[in-house]
Amino acid sequence: MNTNSFQRRHIGPNNVEQTKMLATINAKNLEQLIDETVPDNILLRSPLDLEPAMSEYEYLGHIKELSEKNKVFKSYIGLGYNEAIIPSVIQRNILENPGWYTAYTPYQAEIAQGRLEALLNYQTMICDLTGMELANASLLDEATAAAEAMTLLYDVRERAKKKAGAHKFFVSKEILPQTLSLLQTRSTPIGIELVIGNHEDFDFSDDFFGAILQYPGKLGQVFDYENFVAKANENNIKVAVAADILSLVKLKAPGEFGASVVVGTTQRFGIPLGYGGPHAAFFATKEAYKRSIPGRIIGVTKDLNGKRALRMALQTREQHIKRERATSNICTAQVLLAVMAGMYSVFHGKNGIQFIADSVHHKTITLANTLSTLGIEQTNTSYFDTISVKADSQKIKAIAEANKINFNYIDDKTLSISINETVGLKELNAIIAVFTEALNLNTTSISAIIKGNAIPENAQRNTSFLENKIFNTYQSETDMMRYIKKLERKDLALNHSMISLGSCTMKLNAASEMLPLSNPQWGNIHPFVPLDQAEGYHAVLQKLEHQLNIVTGFAGTSLQPNSGAQGEFAGLMTIRAYHLSNNDAHRNICIIPASAHGTNPASAVMAGMKVVVTKTAENGNIDVDDLREKVALHSENLAALMVTYPSTHGVFESEIQNITKLIHDNGGQVYMDGANMNAQVGITNPATIGADVCHLNLHKTFAIPHGGGGPGVGPICVAPQLVPFLPSNPVIKTGGEHAITAISAAPWGSALACLISYGYITMLGSKGLTDSTKMAILNANYIKERLDGYYPTLYTGEKGRAAHEMIIDCRDFKNNGIEVVDIAKRLMDYGFHAPTVSFPVGGTMMIEPTESESIAELDRFCDAMISIREEIKNATKDDENNPLKNAPHTQEMLTSDDWKLPYTRKQAAFPLAYIAENKFWPTVRRVDDAYGDRNLICSCSPIEDYM
Repeated sequence: MNTNSFQRRHIGPNNVEQTKMLATINAKNLEQLIDETVPDNILLRSPLDLEPAMSEYEYLGHIKELSEKNKVFKSYIGLGYNEAIIPSVIQRNILENPGWYTAYTPYQAEIAQGRLEALLNYQTMICDLTGMELANASLLDEATAAAEAMTLLYDVRERAKKKAGAHKFFVSKEILPQTLSLLQTRSTPIGIELVIGNHEDFDFSDDFFGAILQYPGKLGQVFDYENFVAKANENNIKVAVAADILSLVKLKAPGEFGASVVVGTTQRFGIPLGYGGPHAAFFATKEAYKRSIPGRIIGVTKDLNGKRALRMALQTREQHIKRERATSNICTAQVLLAVMAGMYSVFHGKNGIQFIADSVHHKTITLANTLSTLGIEQTNTSYFDTISVKADSQKIKAIAEANKINFNYIDDKTLSISINETVGLKELNAIIAVFTEALNLNTTSISAIIKGNAIPENAQRNTSFLENKIFNTYQSETDMMRYIKKLERKDLALNHSMISLGSCTMKLNAASEMLPLSNPQWGNIHPFVPLDQAEGYHAVLQKLEHQLNIVTGFAGTSLQPNSGAQGEFAGLMTIRAYHLSNNDAHRNICIIPASAHGTNPASAVMAGMKVVVTKTAENGNIDVDDLREKVALHSENLAALMVTYPSTHGVFESEIQNITKLIHDNGGQVYMDGANMNAQVGITNPATIGADVCHLNLHKTFAIPHGGGGPGVGPICVAPQLVPFLPSNPVIKTGGEHAITAISAAPWGSALACLISYGYITMLGSKGLTDSTKMAILNANYIKERLDGYYPTLYTGEKGRAAHEMIIDCRDFKNNGIEVVDIAKRLMDYGFHAPTVSFPVGGTMMIEPTESESIAELDRFCDAMISIREEIKNATKDDENNPLKNAPHTQEMLTSDDWKLPYTRKQAAFPLAYIAENKFWPTVRRVDDAYGDRNLICSCSPIEDYM
């Protein structure tokens, strides 16, 4: 065995196991399997033109060399990003712990109680600090959250406002520049008119439905918004506030003065800058808007025994229900980062958070007063952590950068300085030294921090926060370490067993890919530093863009979208811009197959398109005759087709090139959803099938961990005609010659997480990537064959093969009183997370094993499924007291003196021998989703308070 080969570590089955698996599926070799799976006319004829694969050791040396090209200055730029201290106990036990970063979205609540509790802590923290009634479990970044606030307020307009056609949204000139750019991106396609101005001059006219304010303002000024919000509410204009999370410790909570939505980022709560992300944004609102809140909400409910349990509330999210009527396509979160930010508050506690906020504020006052003694004018009359000063910016910049310091340079005579928790006397004196040198003065030294208050009394916070026991218990590292471990033990992640979720591609997230994330040479770079301070990042990002171009066959890539859904939207927006450039503004019809992800139609609507749905044929493919009819009907106005390939049904459709040609012949562009790219890499590609743009889920195909529901990265790759329209950023130029406005807040989105995919591609190389795809297809077909005769496979290709995933049909089991959800819950007793349940077809399971799983793990899963099939056979509609209906079985049940079930404890918890060696115990019985939705509780108060 070549121990230098990363491919041998990444791919589960070895050569001997592959031979056995091929025999099982009746294929002579992998080439025969691929020929029987993928249409011949789209197969690539040459290997991917990538550099030779590096070993893990070589790669770690390489990535360290690149990190040293970054210049880590002390950045006081602010603008929504501040250097933070990651508590070591959180870094070691969460960020670097596969028990946390390899978990999946908590759809199966019974085996996700740890993450759910951590997210409930996060929501409680957000509600406390914002003064709002309800918070979700995070969004992608502050700018995205602000855009979601705007569309929520547009959606919940009162009847009179809708009847009057109120479509204007006021944006304070104090808003962060990246937020403004994203508001522009999101408002234009759906007919919202942005009006940017001074909030003190706003006229509150009837054609406005909403407004957004920055708190404090972008250059640090603290405004008293109470009168503005009161007057807006009197005129049925609902107000969103974009707030700095740490400032809310000192400032009056926006909920107190009548805000309808509060958004922001929790990055400064112990999250690396990472050149822009990933960071968890917060979104808090009124309970009245609970049905319109975007993203995921964690709620309290009870299990079958009446015990307190947690789960994702309102779980059938709006984009999957409303589809083309949805106002948001958000279907993910930044869970790992939200968990870290929530734990930051748990670890520091109320008093610790208060201390940090006071310390930051006092250091800012000290700096302002010291600069004033030097004759430097400070223009903010009220501030929390940011001061704006009058000085010769160019002169200051040269001296500052020579001393490894970054400020925010506004114009030739103005700059701002934002203080963060990493600043001490040493850093303050270094800042002062820059100004004394510029002014040719004797060096002034600060010897003590001045305590004071630069916030006017009517803007000061006077309400409590973080009073819950959870924020006042775990302040020692010993206690915190044990608390984190207690939660981790409640969660099933990839470090325990395979997670075979169709369309979600839960593969190995290798340690060598993850290690660089802990390096401050990558973590402590502000997204708006001069480009020459991020040379290491740009070497990686440019190379990654090139690698993705090669993989997709396309001409250009934007790494900016920081989720798959954002990638969908970005891709459609480039298509929209392309049509506008050709004077084809009338092209607004987007054709989408009925089997598509719910985010597809939601994204199309957000891009200003009208959705036309095509039928599914009996074999699960796109109904091509119906598609031709729809294309002919809408030929003059056709904008795009959105297609997933291989299909959501796990099949390589042989008609794909005819389908894409049909769209092109009628003036449209083809968007390919990259959810199933793990079946394409090195074998075919989006350009070959005839697509014009695709998004790639780096958190699926390219190994970024799911982190319990995020981070995600969803870059878009585009054909030559779309390259000019790739998205830009208002602070650091990115994108094409005719770039659309921003898709996410940071110029390169979640740049820190992109290191993972760069490592994945670099260590696998062309052969490793291609072999990974082949093995993903082999593993899926092996499971298909092993389950044959027990579970029917719903769809296959023309030669009877599945792609990288397969759908098993469980609908007939209703005759035995068994629903597909019962199988999902029973799998927990066997130590497995369920495959994807009831998507894209109700009553089915979609199984995707990925290339990372060995034959031993595949066999354990198949044995579990076959054992469950026998249990189904013995179940009846008349008697629901069976192992499936009672699943999952908890340790509490098994150790109880009272056991009245008609089967043994062994059958309940240890039905197969392998389970005894590595038993995973769900900590609650089956949760009651309906109860939780009827009694929505989304903070840490005990359920007894509501019963």
